Amino acid sequence: MKKISVLLVDDHTVVRQGLRALIEAEGDLEVVGEAENGRQAVVMAKESPSDVVIMDVAMPLLNGLEATRQIHKSVPATKVLVLTSYGDDECVAQLMEAGASGFLIKQTAAGDLLKAIREVHRGNAFFSPTIAKRLRERSREVFANGQRPKKAGELTSRETEVLQLIAEGFSNKQIASELSISIKTVEKHRQQVMNKLNVHDVAGLTRYAISKGMVERSTPTIAA
Repeated sequence: MKKISVLLVDDHTVVRQGLRALIEAEGDLEVVGEAENGRQAVVMAKESPSDVVIMDVAMPLLNGLEATRQIHKSVPATKVLVLTSYGDDECVAQLMEAGASGFLIKQTAAGDLLKAIREVHRGNAFFSPTIAKRLRERSREVFANGQRPKKAGELTSRETEVLQLIAEGFSNKQIASELSISIKTVEKHRQQVMNKLNVHDVAGLTRYAISKGMVERSTPTIAA
């Protein structure tokens, strides 16, 4: 019987090691790769597609939200299972909209993770019990009020990438090099991000990115 192949994506080595040990103890699951940031995950998912990607959210260079969106678009057969410390409603809504098949809080029981991998591989959705409860309550509220929730986020995929790199301290020149685009294009995206968010300084953009789980508060500054 073919094993379910899993790609681990988390910027903490110890987390990946723990997940690998847990998963490989199961006879029907196997870890086929590890990525330490979203950009690396997208490349690996495209080059060697796995059945399931276990995705963290707050990671350097490219966060889990954008990585999920790009993997879902490029390799739709691969299921993305989010495993993160961030469990607020907006974060869940954005990741579901980006194409994630499941959402687990890192404090979840090990048994839930193994069950979730198998469920999303079958084509089903899977959520941590607390997340599932909130989603049900939110759905009932929307139905009762006859209103749909506002669409989360107005930035394009590229603008979100630029925002994350700005928040991580990259200069326009470094962003251009990282994304293989011109400095003029970076400046254009930067201005569009500021206009859309109505935030016109790097400190404000950084605070916004942290509040959305794009970067962690401890992210080191790359450049002034």
